[in-house]
Amino acid sequence: MKPLVMTALLCSMVTAMAAPVTFDADAVGKPPSGWTCGATGKGTPKWTVESDPGDGRKVLKQSGSAPFPWCVKDDVALTDGWIEVHFRPLAGREDQAGGLVWRWKDGDNYYVARANALENNVSLYHTTGGSRRTIEYRDAPVARNAWHTLRVDFKGDAIRVSLDGKTYIDLKDTHIQGSGKAGVWTKADSVTLFEAFANGPSP
Repeated sequence: MKPLVMTALLCSMVTAMAAPVTFDADAVGKPPSGWTCGATGKGTPKWTVESDPGDGRKVLKQSGSAPFPWCVKDDVALTDGWIEVHFRPLAGREDQAGGLVWRWKDGDNYYVARANALENNVSLYHTTGGSRRTIEYRDAPVARNAWHTLRVDFKGDAIRVSLDGKTYIDLKDTHIQGSGKAGVWTKADSVTLFEAFANGPSP
């Protein structure tokens, strides 16, 4: 392959594969810089940067309680693309969930995919007008207090949800269209850690 062609291909790959987000520059105990955090519905979500009890590196933690806490990255605007995050469910009586949101218009309108350690499943929802509605559920092993990788690929009406490298949901849906922010999500009283959030456009 000619050098110029190879260089162009490598540049294209780097552009498509955004570097994972770290929280190294953020203060412990504070919300992350460059993110907007809140919840759908009433409650007291608590999104803070904390030290991972396992190895001390900085991670994003949700430790409050609300129907559907979310935290979206301000500089992301995607219509078609992919998002990925590492999450570690620690505790929760009602739920122990880690999730991703995309095409996020506001706190009441977005897609969400989540994995739940209490139910051992992966699910896909659309939230419109503040109401969450189920699109698909699939059984999947989600160990508590372990790191997992959740990924969503979306283009047009096609959505694919993968957990730890295995695809569990692959379907078409048109409820939420157009560009929106992307970020992470939990449910109810889930205490969950997040790290290495990454996103990119469709290849």
